[in-house]
Amino acid sequence: MRERLLEQYMEPLLAGNRVKCREMVHGVLAEDRRNARALYEELIWPAMEKVDMLYRKDAINIATEHMATRINRSLADQIQQGLVPKPGNGKRILIMCADGEPEELGAQMCSDLFEADGWDTYFLGGGIPNDEVLMLVGQLRPEILLIFGTLPHGVPEIRVLTDQIREIGSNPTMNIMVSGGVFNRADGLWKEIHVDLFAASASEALEVANTAQPRVPEVRRPGVPKKRRRRRPPLLAGIEG
Repeated sequence: MRERLLEQYMEPLLAGNRVKCREMVHGVLAEDRRNARALYEELIWPAMEKVDMLYRKDAINIATEHMATRINRSLADQIQQGLVPKPGNGKRILIMCADGEPEELGAQMCSDLFEADGWDTYFLGGGIPNDEVLMLVGQLRPEILLIFGTLPHGVPEIRVLTDQIREIGSNPTMNIMVSGGVFNRADGLWKEIHVDLFAASASEALEVANTAQPRVPEVRRPGVPKKRRRRRPPLLAGIEG
């Protein structure tokens, strides 16, 4: 499905033609409702990434980027209703994102796919203060905190949040995962900020989450102060915003 349909979809998407894009998606769903997940993974997600790439390369302007993102988000809302849910697996995931429309869309699709896969899913969106994230981590005690789609200037904030979560230790076995955004463009950046897991896409995030073992917390001997990590500059050289 992916290459042929994506090629046909991009023209009306970039033109802001909501009706044509909707007709294409509804046509695929009319053939088989089970195509909903494939539409997420093989159409809306790669279209979102392509729009982001074109915008960062100045191939499209901000008006086109906004129109395309909102069409994708509207259609993702409709496709979500066709996802076939699996039985609950007893695991929880907390999902947050950078404060922007494209990031919200990617995080929303991650949330929808995790929920359909049987996870108890809590979607925060963007712009949540760290202290409120820390409170929710302690209250919900999720297996995973997923942070999606951060621009380069937001990377240090993820490092700060990660350090705060580890320092407080209210949920020491929780893994922190990052996906999308600058982490897809800077190989190894996720390791630099000491998160536990990385996934390039929503489908990969599911695979990683479903096979991840609980995090093993650091053990400190009584009276021995915590060793300070050397702070190395993130691998942001050459990465566009």
